[in-house]
Amino acid sequence: MAFPSAPRPPGGGSGRGWKDLRARVLSAMVIVPLAGLCVWAGGVAYAVMIMLAMLGMASEWGRMFSLSARSWRGVLYLVWPLACAAAALDGQWGGAFLVMGAAFVFGPALWAGQVAIGCAGISLLWLRFMTHPGAGVVLFVVACVALSDTGAYLTGRAVGGPKLAPRISPAKTWSGSVGGLLAAIAGGATIATLLPDALSGAAVRGAMMGGVMAIAAQAGDLAESALKRARGVKDSGTIIPGHGGLLDRFDGLLVAAPLAALISLGAAAGAAFWYVGLR
Repeated sequence: MAFPSAPRPPGGGSGRGWKDLRARVLSAMVIVPLAGLCVWAGGVAYAVMIMLAMLGMASEWGRMFSLSARSWRGVLYLVWPLACAAAALDGQWGGAFLVMGAAFVFGPALWAGQVAIGCAGISLLWLRFMTHPGAGVVLFVVACVALSDTGAYLTGRAVGGPKLAPRISPAKTWSGSVGGLLAAIAGGATIATLLPDALSGAAVRGAMMGGVMAIAAQAGDLAESALKRARGVKDSGTIIPGHGGLLDRFDGLLVAAPLAALISLGAAAGAAFWYVGLR
């Protein structure tokens, strides 16, 4: 996921061209309806979507560390997140984390990928099947992350300005970061209010948690950018036109989803995580 703005061109232009915008829009036109349908349907459709995403991201992570998917070790690495998800779907949430922890046999770098991907996948399963309203909660998290990404991309390209982290990702700007934060806050307030059984103060709580999700998503984005820079790659993959790989597209969820699931543990009776503390 990227929310960048390139350096201002000579003459005071506001930002970089919009060459990849068409590819991004076309990709979104395919991904959003398909993912939305799976989230709404729940059950097998949602579980399969999450497991396929975990498999794809594990493949990209392994490739960045020169792990061949054709080797027995590479195949085992791809099976590992599926076993983790299968344990969670069986209600063995603790067992899922044990499977994830055991991935240390691959070494620290590859293990870190299993932990990041596993925590995100388990969290998205938890939010859908163990909270209320499950589909609405997942929609909230995914929408806030997407709005942060989109708001940052558009604002950064249009406004430009000082760089956010030039040594990690030279294209990202402070204006883009703020634009993404504001977009997620507005989206969070709207979604929390429109969801079924909205409680008093839903808009305020939704806005606050929307901001939290945006900060988490941008942290995940920067972390993945740092990883790619360290590994000397531009994109984690090429599966999504205009974005790159699954890790490039969903890096924000690697942080936002586990944080939302963790907060949900403090909500009453499995309520949406932005109602944490209400009894």
